Amino acid sequence: MSAQGAVLAGAAVPDGRAALLPQLVVAVLCGGYATGAALGWGSAELAVVMGDFGLSGAALAATVSCLAYVRTVARRQRPAWVLFAVSSAMVALGNGIWGWYEVVLREDVPRTSLADFCFLLFAPPAIIGLLVLAKRPVTRAGWVCLGLDAWLIAGSLLTLSWTLALAQAALWEGRSTARIALSLAYPLLDILLVSMVLALHFRRSSANRAAVNTAIASLALTVLCDALFTSPLLREHYRSGQILDAGWFAGSMLLAYAPWVGSREKTVERRPAPQPRRASGSLAALTPYLAAAVCVLGILYNAIDGRKIDRVVLFAGCTVVLALVVRQGIMLLDNISLAQELAQKENHFRSLVQGSSDVIMIASPTGVLRYVSPAATGVYGREAEEMVGTEFASHIHPDDLGRVLHEVRRFLAAHPAQEPATRIECRIHHGDGSWLNVESSVNRYQGGLIFNSRDVTERVRLQAQLQHNASHDPLTDLPNRALFTERIRQALGGRRSGDGEPGTTAVLFIDLDGFKAVNDTVGHQAGDELLVQAARRLQESVRAGDTAARLGGDEFAALICGTSADRHLREYQVHEVADRLRAALSEPYRVDGTEVRVAASIGVAFADAGVSPGELLRNADLAMYRAKQAGKGRVEMYAPAMQAEVVRRAELAGRLRSALRDGEFALLHQPVVDLCSGEVTAVEAQARWRSAQGILFTPAEFLRVAEDTDRTSQLARWLLEEAVRQAAQRHTAGLPVPVAVRLSTRRLMHRELPTKDIEALLHQHELPPGALVLQLADQDPRISFDELERRLTALRRLGVRIALEGFGTGYAPMNALRRLPLDVLKLDRSLTEGVAESARLRKITAGLLGIAEDLGIRSVAEGVDRPEQVLALREMRCTHGQGMAFSGPLDEHRLRSSLTRGGYPVPGETALLAGGRTPAQGTRVPDEVLSNAETPVPPA
Repeated sequence: MSAQGAVLAGAAVPDGRAALLPQLVVAVLCGGYATGAALGWGSAELAVVMGDFGLSGAALAATVSCLAYVRTVARRQRPAWVLFAVSSAMVALGNGIWGWYEVVLREDVPRTSLADFCFLLFAPPAIIGLLVLAKRPVTRAGWVCLGLDAWLIAGSLLTLSWTLALAQAALWEGRSTARIALSLAYPLLDILLVSMVLALHFRRSSANRAAVNTAIASLALTVLCDALFTSPLLREHYRSGQILDAGWFAGSMLLAYAPWVGSREKTVERRPAPQPRRASGSLAALTPYLAAAVCVLGILYNAIDGRKIDRVVLFAGCTVVLALVVRQGIMLLDNISLAQELAQKENHFRSLVQGSSDVIMIASPTGVLRYVSPAATGVYGREAEEMVGTEFASHIHPDDLGRVLHEVRRFLAAHPAQEPATRIECRIHHGDGSWLNVESSVNRYQGGLIFNSRDVTERVRLQAQLQHNASHDPLTDLPNRALFTERIRQALGGRRSGDGEPGTTAVLFIDLDGFKAVNDTVGHQAGDELLVQAARRLQESVRAGDTAARLGGDEFAALICGTSADRHLREYQVHEVADRLRAALSEPYRVDGTEVRVAASIGVAFADAGVSPGELLRNADLAMYRAKQAGKGRVEMYAPAMQAEVVRRAELAGRLRSALRDGEFALLHQPVVDLCSGEVTAVEAQARWRSAQGILFTPAEFLRVAEDTDRTSQLARWLLEEAVRQAAQRHTAGLPVPVAVRLSTRRLMHRELPTKDIEALLHQHELPPGALVLQLADQDPRISFDELERRLTALRRLGVRIALEGFGTGYAPMNALRRLPLDVLKLDRSLTEGVAESARLRKITAGLLGIAEDLGIRSVAEGVDRPEQVLALREMRCTHGQGMAFSGPLDEHRLRSSLTRGGYPVPGETALLAGGRTPAQGTRVPDEVLSNAETPVPPA
């Protein structure tokens, strides 16, 4: 039993016990009355009182009970119980009149009295009350059939009763016609009441069924006693208080108890109404024919006994036969109409089933298919006739059969009201040998099952494809980051725990060096093709059982499982796999007819005890970045010190956030010197950071951290504003030297630094625009050259000069030289460092300087730290240089001293001696050059 059913059933128990008390009271009263009647009540006087006023009191109790019940019953049923109360009131009044004669007046009751008319009025209200409680026919034919059924029963009972007793009673009553009519009225009304009871027994309403059944039983008992009283033998010897009165008393008490039987049903659980039994339905259909058979038996009884057939019997029999014929004709017409309607509905549903694209199958309780719709030909590739008679299980995929059978057994064991249908999905064998994914709605049918099946193969394939796309990279079809992380989690979950041995799982984090240059030079479509080829090489290079994945962009990863537990052997095995992957990924790629090359930097991390998938992937990522810093195209193993470096840089970034606010940054300037005259023609502004702990950080140390934080724009703005402010102060002091400020193209194009802000800054500090040089530090491939050209052109109109760093390296500076409005080219440090020693490098540098000279652009060499570099660059017609050969970065005080002095000495040819580098004879060398050291930042 379900939980709900248990609760409801439990709630009904106390109510059942409460209903037991009135049942006991009724049983005790009826039993006591029957016992008293059987024993004669002890005296004739008491017997008369109990036979008259006792019956009157019982009928009065039934009247009061029915009237009291009228207040609680539904409005539609109230007239029926009022009529039952009226019927009982007539009985009470008749017995009261009978007792008035016998008990009060001590006289015999007259042959015809008012009591007889009260008793006659008992049956009509009861008959009408039964009609009210019965289910009303819907059609006129139903009403006619109901009346014919009642007459068939009444006519047959009249025929039988007249033959057996009523005819003799009519003769026995003698001469008075009124007396004969009154004597026959009792049995005739009782016959009519019995007929209605029998005709309406199978048509009663389902509401308060127990109360209606009890009322019908009470009326039936009363009619039975009336029939016995009508018998001449019993009536001649009848005296009040005899055993026959016990039947009338019981009938009245049952009617008094009947209304309150239904009160128990209010607390009983609401269960589905039981289906009518087939036997009761058959009996209801056979009732008219049984009544006709009884009528025939009555006529045969007269014929066999040799009596002359009475007119009443002949009339009743003829009317019964006529009623049966009429009823049969109505039923025949009704059956023809129902058959036509049934055929129409059957054709309708057959058309629906045959025209449906779903396959409808009916299986017997044994699993054999009884019916298969024609749609099976198009769905299963088999004729429906071939499938009929086969077992449904024989068409299911063996891997799905156990699950389907389990679901079917569970469904059949469930209550139909709780689970009317279920859904099953499995694979069904197709006629061409393939398997279809089929979804079936399953319903119960005559102990078996109905399957409404449809082909969902395309939906299943689409779901599988969507699931695959959600866990795989759309470009390379390798597992994506989510699936790769799940594979790591599974690998870590499969390791042994508690034995203290190191893990046998490793993660390789792979990044393609130079991939951005491929996108910039060849195009993004070619870059995608390169990624596809790299993914294919990676997939072919890993071992069986390992997992290769693309994490995004040009980042790949590989999960290596099943390595040796020995630490050294494990590292050797994984390093060998990583070298093989690095070599495979570094081979030339053929893309759009062009051969391109990229390298691979690989970081390796091992799954030690307690490491999570995220931590393992992060460790491999740190090792990969270390490989890039060490020169790219390398394999690096993770070490805990790498994480410490990350922590240090994070702490540094955290302190950097408050450095600008606390004034920890200072500005230094490095002179830019004319290589011929030694004159300082410009200064380059450089930021230095002295932390609150007294640690001095150079740009190489904090700029990388700044690029990774949101404070980069603030630092760039501070550098520009402070450089302009100090340059304006020097200009006012009579030292009009231009200042160069280093900015990245991304910061220059940022919306927080528009051209109007630079113009306003120059106007605010009254610095001429020609005294500001914006030095482009790098080229961001994400920035459009068209937008950059428009921004720089606008600045040039203001008078601001533009310098380009890193000239001579990469593709972007050469493209910038071709398109951007430039005033200064800064030769990259890599070309300056070996220019005095390498003849090949001298030719390259000379060619680049020749390009600048031809374009009329000033050239500045960075990293000029030795006198021989000065001589070599001057020979190649390089006009300016900056470096330790002249001066390092200076604070404001030392810079003004240097500018006031007029410049720096330039080394001559005689300055280069065989054993080293010395200044020219007679030339004074400043302290800044001799120290070859950067000017310290003054304390904060």
